[in-house]
Amino acid sequence: MPMSLAPEGQDTTTVAPGGAASASERSLVLVAGSGRSGTSLFAGILQRFGFHVPQPEVPADDTNPRGFAESQWVVDFHARLLKKARVQVSDARPAAWARTADVCLDDAVERELRTWLASQFREADDIVIKDPRLSWFLPLWRRCAEEIGAAPRFVTMLRHPAAVIDSKRRWYGGWQGDVGRAAGWINQTLFTERATREAPRVFVRYDDLLDDWTRTVGEVGEVLDLAIIRDAPASSVRRIHEFVDRTLSRSRANWDESDMPASLRERSDDVWKLVSRLADGEADRQAVVDDLEAARAAYVAFYEEAEAIAQSSIVAMSQRRGSARNGHGPGGGLRRMARVVPKRYRRRVPLRWRVTIARALDRSVVSRR
Repeated sequence: MPMSLAPEGQDTTTVAPGGAASASERSLVLVAGSGRSGTSLFAGILQRFGFHVPQPEVPADDTNPRGFAESQWVVDFHARLLKKARVQVSDARPAAWARTADVCLDDAVERELRTWLASQFREADDIVIKDPRLSWFLPLWRRCAEEIGAAPRFVTMLRHPAAVIDSKRRWYGGWQGDVGRAAGWINQTLFTERATREAPRVFVRYDDLLDDWTRTVGEVGEVLDLAIIRDAPASSVRRIHEFVDRTLSRSRANWDESDMPASLRERSDDVWKLVSRLADGEADRQAVVDDLEAARAAYVAFYEEAEAIAQSSIVAMSQRRGSARNGHGPGGGLRRMARVVPKRYRRRVPLRWRVTIARALDRSVVSRR
């Protein structure tokens, strides 16, 4: 049963300037996007169409009981590179992109990925790669795929940042904090869009996928020229109908339950509106790209200002000297931080970070002795 397409003018995806992807005997679909944005759902749908998820897979757990549809090798590979670059999965620093790019310039890293990817194409002609860390390494994947004769296609999953933050808080706890997660979402969304501009790509809203996956995925198959989707048998469609759970979206796409600074909330909403225009297939794509580039530049300036302010507090904490009674001996890091950071702001600094900073301050005290 072929996939049905939406009427003209109701696109939920868009392709980068230059047109749809050329037909290729090898198809590599790279599913990017923030965690909790529906990347597992989309990759799982492609898997049931017949796309190969390199084995072994990351096992399902309570946070995603239907499975992640992601390769353990890919997760380990990305985690190792992020650790080397000293970058977090949801890093809010614009400069973090340069750090991961530097790591990818290592010939050994590129050779490792290229060799592994070539081995996977000996297993299957259609491969899907999905991992929340993937956005940091999209240029590396593109280079390696093209070197072995595979044409990479990019799918970016979109979900309102308030819903992403609510879902992360629900499943992962509050260790990172809503503010850090919002900034991370902006950073990841803006730079992922930039990294995929010159390649065949689509943007898919999570809610659209849940509302009507057949129409949405059918459009993806047409735009990215994926025959495995266009020629899907009825049995695949039935398996996917059973897989897609329309009750999955339990997080609210608003800021009612989030203590978010107004400036960050407004930036998040602005970026969401811009990428939604790409998902809607706006005709004047260049105008959207220009607006996104302006938003990215504005975020870089915004973050640099915030980083400078925060760094002043960190430097002040590390330089304070005194007696152990005043909090300058081992174990006094939290007390020193409490004196420097105003009380009204402390609850916005996640506990995990407070403990890490305190331990670092304690080590600096010991090292000066």
